[in-house]
Amino acid sequence: MTKGRASACGAGTIINAIATWNGSAFAIDLRTTAEVELSEGTNSIRGEIAEGDGDTTLIERCVKLVLERFEYSSGGARVRTSSEIPIARGLKSSSAAANATVLATLDALDEKMEPLEMIRLGVQAAFDAGVTITGAFDDAAASYLGGIVVSDNREQLLVKRVERESEVVVFVPESQAFTAETDVAMSRLIGPWVDIAYDLALDEEFEKAMTLNGFLYCSALGFDPKPMLCALEAGATGVSLSGTGPAFTAIVCIDDVEDVIKAWNCLKGKIIRTEIDNTGARVESC
Repeated sequence: MTKGRASACGAGTIINAIATWNGSAFAIDLRTTAEVELSEGTNSIRGEIAEGDGDTTLIERCVKLVLERFEYSSGGARVRTSSEIPIARGLKSSSAAANATVLATLDALDEKMEPLEMIRLGVQAAFDAGVTITGAFDDAAASYLGGIVVSDNREQLLVKRVERESEVVVFVPESQAFTAETDVAMSRLIGPWVDIAYDLALDEEFEKAMTLNGFLYCSALGFDPKPMLCALEAGATGVSLSGTGPAFTAIVCIDDVEDVIKAWNCLKGKIIRTEIDNTGARVESC
């Protein structure tokens, strides 16, 4: 039996691509780890999620696509993921799981692929599994490459990647929100204003871009913007609804981190202190 192990980052939103297909995201230092074990004597691919009885379709599809890519016909596989990323909160847990699984499968096969090719394979698996609307190429690119990315999700093109050192504070409400259930029609209505936010991201005005994005999507998707206002009052330089929510991510100068945490302590939910991750996905020792 041959094993592979890898991890990939979660991410926060700068521009949600649902409205216009153009997106931007930044990697955060919360990781999902995947372990893939190839086995002979069976053709089945079995998935397991350490945190509970989640749907394993995505990670199983990732393994299958990689095995097909390299015409592996010697048997099946088992894939198991474990994660620091809260699921269904807008923190790109699906992108991280897909990237980690693809990389772990390649590690088990002792094969290589170009990073963008790997990212696109994971995006295809996400489409196949029905866990994405746009393919989330921006989220997947941030998760795999690290840093801040700007992308064209329709064409699956990486427009820009930059590295940035910054503290990040995450507010995670108790409720969940699944991307596949998002009101796309309402999101498309705010497209012209999301374009303005996207132009800010292209100019690397990321904090302004994400804050405008956050207020727009809170309005379109029916989220209370109070967490954003509290974070801005406490000194956050940028804050947004992450993905389709319900989590919020704030970029914060180190001197203001405790003030933002204190401001969010009055809300019902979990607060996570982390940072932008510029490393991205990596093979881990088995």
